[in-house]
Amino acid sequence: FNKEYIRVVTSKIASNDAKFITNSFSEMHPADAADIIEHLNQNDRESLIKLNNFNLDPEVFVELNESIQTEIINYLSSDSIVSIIKNLDSDDAISILENVPEEEKNNILSSLPPKDRFALLESLSYPEDSAARLMQREFTAIPSNWSVGQTIDYLRENKDLPEEFLEIFIVNENFNPIGTVPSSKVLTTPRDTKMSSIMSESQLLIPVDMDKEEVANLFENYNLNSAAVTDKNNKLVGMITNDDVLTVLKEEAEDALRLAGVGDEEITDGVITKTKRRFNWLLLNLFTAFLATWCISLFGATIEQMVVLAFLMPIVASMGGNAGMQTLAVTVRTIATNDLTKNNFSSNVMKEFSIGILNGIIFAIISAFIVQIWFQDNLLSIIIAISMVLTMIIAGLFGILVPFTLKKLNIDPAIASSVFVTTIT
Repeated sequence: FNKEYIRVVTSKIASNDAKFITNSFSEMHPADAADIIEHLNQNDRESLIKLNNFNLDPEVFVELNESIQTEIINYLSSDSIVSIIKNLDSDDAISILENVPEEEKNNILSSLPPKDRFALLESLSYPEDSAARLMQREFTAIPSNWSVGQTIDYLRENKDLPEEFLEIFIVNENFNPIGTVPSSKVLTTPRDTKMSSIMSESQLLIPVDMDKEEVANLFENYNLNSAAVTDKNNKLVGMITNDDVLTVLKEEAEDALRLAGVGDEEITDGVITKTKRRFNWLLLNLFTAFLATWCISLFGATIEQMVVLAFLMPIVASMGGNAGMQTLAVTVRTIATNDLTKNNFSSNVMKEFSIGILNGIIFAIISAFIVQIWFQDNLLSIIIAISMVLTMIIAGLFGILVPFTLKKLNIDPAIASSVFVTTIT
């Protein structure tokens, strides 16, 4: 949307023209309407939400980024939030409740129908990164002894089914999932055919407490459209669809931002908010920089005798830091996708060691050649070459050892690794 259109929307907010905005938003995709709201400044957003006769579409609210959702929740009454949650699938409702303050969350839950309240409370009782927080409790399940005709009639008459579904789950008398049937297959099969005869028995069942990154890996490895979620008794309690997994994959992509300490930022965040989020990271970097400087100060006398070392040192340190970040980025990615395991850990360490030696020798030769031409000093060239080899080896080794160790200590390697690796090199 161009600036002119945003200005039009802003002017309509100022003139309390809720009808124009409501009609405009209804004619576009919810994601586009959310995009417009995100492009408004904070005061205009507040005025829009509080505008008489303007009701925020639940589908538009879901499309807003997390920071804007949190902001808008502060402008909405509890009744408005309850109305939004009632009109959403359970997985979207959970993601909204996660951003609501605890006291208001209890008020909202108490205002919901008992059935919805129980379902949401149960989902909230599981860890934040579990499959239970991703799943939606609206799914289509039918007994194995039903015919295709019975199934079609049920799908037409039942009003509590999801708006969209690609697979129908087949369950036994204990409500354990035993197979799946694509909805398209139901439409192309004679009515008297038993569902059990056309179902696929090979299906992946996801426990409610499975880590959401593992769920994403399953969907990626097996090209799943949806998957059944089961409780500890193997009963069907929900389903996860590929659009839920896209959210997880987006979070994994933010690992690259976390390496720089800015993983939780949104483009719509204000200056103060962004400054606060970056402060702790930069403060930690400051202390590690002083640690590195202290190490250099131990060789102050040597540097005084040969001042040229002072401006050659950053070359070696920079190369080591960059090489470490390369290994680190690859390692964090392989940890996130479960490609780095105990079985291949040793071979990967040796591989990084070999890469460090090879790169170290190549850049040692290049660096030594340049230093020799520049300063005409054989000993200095040798020192720089040796330093380059050692630094590249250290960078490669610790680029894989640090994130792997942090993972073992249940610390997010994407957040904490780069500081340690850079300081070590």
